[in-house]
Amino acid sequence: MKATYHKYILNFKRPSGTSRGVMTEKETWFIVLEQDGKQGIGECGILRGLSADDRPDYEEKLQWTCVNIHLGKDALWEALIEFPSIQFGVEMAFQSLDSEIPFLLFSSEFTEGEKSIDINGLIWMGEAEFMKQQIEEKLAQGFQCVKLKIGAIDFEKELELLRFIRSYFTSEQVEIRVDANGAFDLNEALIKLNQLAGFELHSIEQPIQKNNTDRMAELCENTPFPIALDEELIGVFTLAEKEELLEKIKPQYIILKPSFVGGFRGTKEWISLAEKHKIGWWITSALESNIGLNAIAQWTYTLQNPMPQGLGTGALYTNNFDCPLDVVQGQLWYKKEKSWEFNFEQL
Repeated sequence: MKATYHKYILNFKRPSGTSRGVMTEKETWFIVLEQDGKQGIGECGILRGLSADDRPDYEEKLQWTCVNIHLGKDALWEALIEFPSIQFGVEMAFQSLDSEIPFLLFSSEFTEGEKSIDINGLIWMGEAEFMKQQIEEKLAQGFQCVKLKIGAIDFEKELELLRFIRSYFTSEQVEIRVDANGAFDLNEALIKLNQLAGFELHSIEQPIQKNNTDRMAELCENTPFPIALDEELIGVFTLAEKEELLEKIKPQYIILKPSFVGGFRGTKEWISLAEKHKIGWWITSALESNIGLNAIAQWTYTLQNPMPQGLGTGALYTNNFDCPLDVVQGQLWYKKEKSWEFNFEQL
């Protein structure tokens, strides 16, 4: 078996804002396996400034992984415990190599085009008018669940945006999730949660910065509506550490990005612990290309979680790879009649 790695820069169609700044491009890496005339591909979806494996030795570790690919995916998963995006890339590449078609990783009613996955419509941060425009577009496109990134503009303006949605749609008609990306001040967080509660929100992701576990535990105990942990899970590697975190904070939900938490295997560990402790969960992509998104979507369908998942980011880039994934009326479909516009030489 031969393994190679390849860097690829994804270019955003328009600058995309989060509370950590505005992105114009996204770096990603691919691992390609070749054996007996077959090829498999996996995406290592690192997000600089956020991923636990955003380290100076990242490319060196990719190189090491390719040299040691003969160890197999299980031994490599253990060896790469501090490099969750590479863990995922390796898992994906092996699954791809073992499949009859490199991009058909998990056959199901979803990949047959018979069933879809409910997803949330993502509203990017920006000026109030731009966010309002996005909200109107998502609602017109039939999304019944929207997720607003908040914490970058004036809080009063963000409340106005929520007021705008609720003036047209009840909580039964449109579910609203908000994601603060840790933007709230520790001392003001509960005050802001109480202000947000009037809009009948489904949940808020990561209201305060990670690693403030005592304060986050207090918030989860006293919050007027559910809190979901997201960034808090990044860099928590062992099963014991994962359980300790959940037992201490007792969140209402956790949000799982396979690229951030060790791929399919790492995500399964979090799910088993969440279900043990009666904590809800859903899966989210992390700005991967359509190669990573495809793998996450196919696997997510097999989990049969009925909640809207966070999987609709394939259209963000000018140089993504055309694929069968398609968003229709707030649902992600796999259109068998659409082919992949990809060849390995592109890398």
